[in-house]
Amino acid sequence: MTDVLNPVGENSADVPEYPMARVAACPFDPPPELRTKQVEGPLAKVRLWDGSTPWLVTRYADQRALLADPRVSADITRPGYPSSAPIGSGGSHISFILMDDPEHARLRRMVTAPFTIKRVEAMRPTVQKIVDELIDDVLAGPKPVDLVEAFALPVPSLVICQMLGVPYSDHDFFQENSKTIIKRDASPDDRTAALGLLAYYLDDLVGAKLENPGDDLLSRLAERVAAGELSRQAAAQMGVLLLIAGHETTANMIALGTLALLENPDQLAVLRESDDPKLISGAVEELLRYLHITHNGRRRVALEDIEIAGHVIRAGDGLIMPNDIGNRDPEAFPEPDRLDLTRDARHHVAFGFGVHQCLGQPLARMELQVVYGTLYRRIPTLRLAEDLSQIPFKHDGSVYGVYRLPVTW
Repeated sequence: MTDVLNPVGENSADVPEYPMARVAACPFDPPPELRTKQVEGPLAKVRLWDGSTPWLVTRYADQRALLADPRVSADITRPGYPSSAPIGSGGSHISFILMDDPEHARLRRMVTAPFTIKRVEAMRPTVQKIVDELIDDVLAGPKPVDLVEAFALPVPSLVICQMLGVPYSDHDFFQENSKTIIKRDASPDDRTAALGLLAYYLDDLVGAKLENPGDDLLSRLAERVAAGELSRQAAAQMGVLLLIAGHETTANMIALGTLALLENPDQLAVLRESDDPKLISGAVEELLRYLHITHNGRRRVALEDIEIAGHVIRAGDGLIMPNDIGNRDPEAFPEPDRLDLTRDARHHVAFGFGVHQCLGQPLARMELQVVYGTLYRRIPTLRLAEDLSQIPFKHDGSVYGVYRLPVTW
């Protein structure tokens, strides 16, 4: 097969930069240039901050095929890996999500048990209680209210703190440092400093769990440390990953999903007027497909030459697979730009695909089901307190959402 490469040079300014500016008319849509690339073809070269030109994989089927291909590596230390930013000077421990098997699988198994569907479902009454109490507080307070601060952020933060064994009273500290880590224009040193602060914090907690274990995930990791199966540094770093991932993405989905529904009142009515668990579950999947919270694209590097979609990806070539454009592929989702809560969207790639797909997806799904199935029925007249044009979107971060969401009722 002929190797179909981008006709411009590897470092040519004609190769578009990635990520592309989010200037879509609709704040829920992918950047227009990204959509154009999808129409033009399944693969294209893009240019990163360091001048490298990895492949951009635009179509759903090709993304799934490559994410499941053992000839594709998630190891950030391999030459050609398309890193999203310079690596800071702190020498931080690399997360297991940026490793390959067998080490990836060994470390992942240590934290899998609390995220199984059975264990997560057992938490549903607790999450329902958290959601109801926060809604009680919102209804008892002044109007308008910032739904991000009053509801969207506290729900997943309270849940992940309980699971990990992290004091929720420290939420201001870990949320502020989380924001720095995922902010796209944060300097490498600022990002490394924030990671270091969180690592020290989690290391202290792991140490406390070694002395006084509880019924939580950090205590389970401390047991692994005591048994010599895991270093204390690695345990703390795993805690950092779970703490950030456990509240940032879900909090943004709650707020952005609410905004999307308020902007699509016919779909909001479908959800508000039903208590059918299947409909609510399906609505969560469609919102996950439609909103695409993560904006860095899943990144990999080819270990061998791979023929796909009329191209040859060479060994050492970087790959970027943006789920926002994959989930808007009309071949996989007819009328992809239409929010349709009755659509069967569970095959989306919001959580990735293959061995590296999101560990916490059962928890995220359950939390969103409780939130979307409760909030709009309990506050049926919920509406924006400001014009959509005044809502500040997170264009500067790798996790998309809104900084605040003023609502009233």
